Amino acid sequence: MKNLYLIRHAKSDWSDKSRSDFDRGLNKRGKKAIFTMAKVLKDKKIIPDLILSSSAKRTKLTAQGLAKEIGYNNKIQYIDALYMAEPETIQKLIKDVNNKYDSLFVVGHNPETTELSNMLIDDYIDNVPTLGIVALKLPINDWKAFKIGKGKMQFFIYPKMFK
Repeated sequence: MKNLYLIRHAKSDWSDKSRSDFDRGLNKRGKKAIFTMAKVLKDKKIIPDLILSSSAKRTKLTAQGLAKEIGYNNKIQYIDALYMAEPETIQKLIKDVNNKYDSLFVVGHNPETTELSNMLIDDYIDNVPTLGIVALKLPINDWKAFKIGKGKMQFFIYPKMFK
């Protein structure tokens, strides 16, 4: 069994209108949410074997913040193709993950996180909010066998649930 965690980046900072979408950081609420969600992950004893993240600034900061707070000490892989990615692109990246990793965080954007989540589960998620986490158990032993409709949702959490 493999475990996949689809994570949308934390709330981004729109205060500097001159910044490109790619270069937006996190606002105060987004930074705070990292601590909230990291505590939930720690309480659930979840530390991934590998983190893949979009190379956009807000996703990098989200991945780095979560990694630090949950005690993930491995390298985070920043992937340009996860920025503005089609769900099919994300699927291909997941299929290419080395099988030595059983637990994977993919930190990305919306609408892709919501779309891919809905493609993998029997349930329906209207929207994965900022720093929402969709946890899936996959009935596979090889990432190359990763397919649509094969995930079993373990949980779906987001910061406002923990206020």
